[in-house]
Amino acid sequence: MAKYKYKRDVFKGLTPFPFLGEVKTRVKNIEAASTEFPKSVFNPNTLAAKLHPHYQFAKVAKVEEQPDAKVYTLVADEAKGTKSLAYFRAGQYISVVIDIDGAKVTKPYTLAGSPKAALGDENTSYTIMIKKAAKGYASEYILNNWKEGTEIVISGPLGHYYYQGLRDAKKVIAAAGGSGITPFISMARAIVDGEENFDLTILFGSKTEKDIAFKKELDEIVAASNGKVQVVHILSDEQKEGYESGFITAELIKKYAGEEDYSIFVCGNQNFYKFMHGEVEKLGLPGRRVRFEVPGEMGDPTQDEAYNGDVNAEYNITVVIRGEETEIKCQGGETLLHAIQAAGIMVTSDCRSGLCGWCHSRLIMGEVFIPEDHDGRRLADKKFGWIHPCATYPMSDIKMEVFPIM
Repeated sequence: MAKYKYKRDVFKGLTPFPFLGEVKTRVKNIEAASTEFPKSVFNPNTLAAKLHPHYQFAKVAKVEEQPDAKVYTLVADEAKGTKSLAYFRAGQYISVVIDIDGAKVTKPYTLAGSPKAALGDENTSYTIMIKKAAKGYASEYILNNWKEGTEIVISGPLGHYYYQGLRDAKKVIAAAGGSGITPFISMARAIVDGEENFDLTILFGSKTEKDIAFKKELDEIVAASNGKVQVVHILSDEQKEGYESGFITAELIKKYAGEEDYSIFVCGNQNFYKFMHGEVEKLGLPGRRVRFEVPGEMGDPTQDEAYNGDVNAEYNITVVIRGEETEIKCQGGETLLHAIQAAGIMVTSDCRSGLCGWCHSRLIMGEVFIPEDHDGRRLADKKFGWIHPCATYPMSDIKMEVFPIM
């Protein structure tokens, strides 16, 4: 067996005494250390929690008036534990949690500010516009009660209504009606700030010149965009020099799209969507070039020709949460989600359009009506009795299982 050859001289001056002193040092350090068990956090989890928080605590920092609307600037409520608001893509929305006399309501609102305002770890902010609505249960409450300093709870950024270079053309024609301008304000600001890189032409429909929201802001954005953002105002109720008149038609879209390849983005109210679906079909664009924002609540189900129920009928709804049953009432003309939240039961809901699936619930018993345009369920959901309460109207007494927010 071969012997290792090494220089023994280097070990002649070594003694064990210095090593014995290290034992005392080690014991001293251990006694001074915390008794708490060491914790480690996976970095991707930290980033995911920052970008996709389930809840954020915020407060109103500023309130501005717009035609028939108010614009609210929201900032992080550090006292409640939210240090900064989550970054978002231009076109996304947040869901606001509102307590109206014991009724727990969630309502989605599109972010109108630039994503750059939410970038970083301090001084982050969101901007939303709340427009007056004839039957706006939540919007009326916000407009009458929110002021500087009001503390609120909001979701993280949600939705997929934003520019995607792999799918969308380099040129985007945006058709906006009324408050439907908000996602395009955000996109335009993102282009100016260098957060997005595409050409945007906004066709903005309003009744009269005085009804145009964000008029001053839009003019400033266009001036700062180096030609990448254009805004064309269309007035339906008056003719005025410098403005298009009438409605946003296929012909008008073609006029401003030119001969280039383009995508069409549409955002507005229910009636605007119904009209625009017909106009967009005339364009003959491939499906990947057409984007409609989620439509929001349908409201009166009699707007759908397929509805044959009684909006004035009152039904008994049994809500099952973790095995516990609660009896509530629901009118034939209101959604199951509206009745549940009006009864003070807090359940998960975000888009209120029947598409996102957050209010996904199991129908145990009863007959319901779901408008085809708001039916975002998968085939398996339909087969095995799952529904989205935000787009579901009772046609009989109902028993259903829902899932709480937390």
